[in-house]
Amino acid sequence: MSETTDRVTVEVDGPLGVITLRDARRRNPLSSSTMKAVTAGLRRLDEDAEVRVIVIRAEGPAFSAGHDLGELVERTLEDERAIFATCTELMQTVHDVRQPVIAEVAGMAFAAGCQLVATCDLAVAGRSAKFSTPGVRIGLFCSTPMVALTRAVGRKRAMHMLLTGEAIDAETAADWGLLSGVVDDAELATTVRELALNIAGSSARTVSIGKQAFYKQIELDEASAYVEMSETMATNAMTCDAQEGMSAFLAKRDPVWTDS
Repeated sequence: MSETTDRVTVEVDGPLGVITLRDARRRNPLSSSTMKAVTAGLRRLDEDAEVRVIVIRAEGPAFSAGHDLGELVERTLEDERAIFATCTELMQTVHDVRQPVIAEVAGMAFAAGCQLVATCDLAVAGRSAKFSTPGVRIGLFCSTPMVALTRAVGRKRAMHMLLTGEAIDAETAADWGLLSGVVDDAELATTVRELALNIAGSSARTVSIGKQAFYKQIELDEASAYVEMSETMATNAMTCDAQEGMSAFLAKRDPVWTDS
């Protein structure tokens, strides 16, 4: 499967789904059409039983500079609401799809681009990458990026980024929790592919259960989280792949997954 629009490509590469932002000349802005195309691509890949991990990447020197500001000038309130609703739908879809979604970040990830990185389940960046929520400097506070950013880096660090608009480097972003890894720029694509294939080697059913459970428990208080996750583990243990995996471990053999 390979689908291409003017600004987004959706491809299947073995067990991996790859979504590529292709508007490199403009630093891959998240225009309404681009966000809709990425959302649609995520949903199509979610329906493909062979796809076990999704990677979001970009062509050119920037992952994404954020919203297309040309769409936000001289519009009605309903127009503005529609754009941010489209953005919210994209971010929620990243969490809703059954596969883990990895951001492969080369270059800048600013504003809504930084939001997308913060939203992805995992994010690996090249060492030269930069991250910023600079909306305060143009009179448009990064309020929707703030949702994902705060949950990734915590209150004080998020507020520092939001109030100053200053960019942080990849090492700082990893230290703060925005990234799961940093590698030399030349090693980025290979590292992300290896990570994705590593995850793809596990039961897709189990990984999907784990991803959904993670987001379900993360906002609960500790006691409620234990109640919910105890039930999740009990039902997970009854799946075919859990029974196969445990039996294989006890028998000292490799498991054979059926994704059921």
